[in-house]
Amino acid sequence: MDRLTDIAIFIRVLDTGTISAAARSLGLTPAVASKRLISLEKHLGVRLLHRTTRRISATPEGIELASKGRPLIEDLEALTSGLTQSGKEVSGTLRITAAVSFGHHYISPLLPSFLAQHPRLQVQLNLTDEKRDLINDGFDLAIRITSSLQDSGLVARKLASNCRIMCASPDYLEKYGAPETLDDLARHQCLLLTSFNGPEDRWNLTDKSGQQYSVKVKGQLESNLGDALRDAALSGLGISLHSSWHISKDIEQGKLVAVLPDYHMKTSIYSVMPQRRLVPPRVRAFIDFLQDQMSNENWL
Repeated sequence: MDRLTDIAIFIRVLDTGTISAAARSLGLTPAVASKRLISLEKHLGVRLLHRTTRRISATPEGIELASKGRPLIEDLEALTSGLTQSGKEVSGTLRITAAVSFGHHYISPLLPSFLAQHPRLQVQLNLTDEKRDLINDGFDLAIRITSSLQDSGLVARKLASNCRIMCASPDYLEKYGAPETLDDLARHQCLLLTSFNGPEDRWNLTDKSGQQYSVKVKGQLESNLGDALRDAALSGLGISLHSSWHISKDIEQGKLVAVLPDYHMKTSIYSVMPQRRLVPPRVRAFIDFLQDQMSNENWL
């Protein structure tokens, strides 16, 4: 085995969490995989893995090797897969990260259909509202909803436009009245989404003509989880700003009512992946699948 194969084994260990799982996925015995890892460490003269009885983790040198070696392995896999899998099933392991609410409400329900189309493919879906480091954490793909992407070290493809609208429960509006202007929001309880930058207490809205407005809002409840704010809105605690995909069924069923429907917040849904010369077939297949699904959505 050459050094690229050894690096591939090392990266697979990080992705799967154990030498045994990595060996099985590569068609090797655990003993052979362990021997190759030891050989790689001796060749490089550094320790790559911390090994305990409970877990395996990368050393600083291992993290650096994974960061720089993964693109080489991915490009090689993409090249060979593209040549040998033409007309065949997509295979391998696809590692995806997405925001909790979007992943739970939209991506998860689509996975059975996607996996049925690709029975030789494995998917690892990580749902978190933290922005994961795709390269160091070993992800093939992230799905992000944002108004702008700033990381030049990543490759992004817009999947769809995303519209966030204001909404509240009928009970809340009956009790406190519906705001008739943006200025009226100042006297209402607004449910605020938070991030590492703090609460989203300024809503940047656009009207039907494209004119933009920035409205200061406040309220008793803040959360970093969109589902928590949706639950609060359904319970009559205030006005929330939600993506249409998140609350479209609630509005159809009359559980929530659009507030000031002439105004919305414009964002976009992107697929984001590490820069590489060749896109692995498994990644390309999932991006194409998502874009096809989103082209048929009525909430866009």
